[in-house]
Amino acid sequence: MRFISHSVSDTEAFGERLARCLRPGDVVAYTGSLGMGKTALTRGLARGLGCPGRVTSPTFTIVNEYEGGVPLFHFDLYRLGSSDELYDIGWDDYLSRGGVCAVEWSERVADALPEDAITVDIARGDTDEERIITVTGVEE
Repeated sequence: MRFISHSVSDTEAFGERLARCLRPGDVVAYTGSLGMGKTALTRGLARGLGCPGRVTSPTFTIVNEYEGGVPLFHFDLYRLGSSDELYDIGWDDYLSRGGVCAVEWSERVADALPEDAITVDIARGDTDEERIITVTGVEE
């Protein structure tokens, strides 16, 4: 699945659309440099999963939890040095709780991700606002 976003609201709307393809227990592994819209995409996922409330980046807290129709666990692993640190904060528990795990900077812990993780790569397009979002591992 490939989507070209022209704004933050486009990215959020795509996240909401993507959420309709997800199941409890799915892991969504993001890659993309700083400022590409990973948190904006997660705001859309939260809406699509029925999680009300404000979605913010968990840069300093590592994980934010959002309750809803399907719980969303939003990880920002930028500050983690290894997958061992992810396991130390209870990664296995999050995987078993029946929610969706959205993982920013997933490449830092690739060895801890399940083989069937859904990958989302966000790259800059032709303009500063444009983003090319490529999703693998899920059917629309």
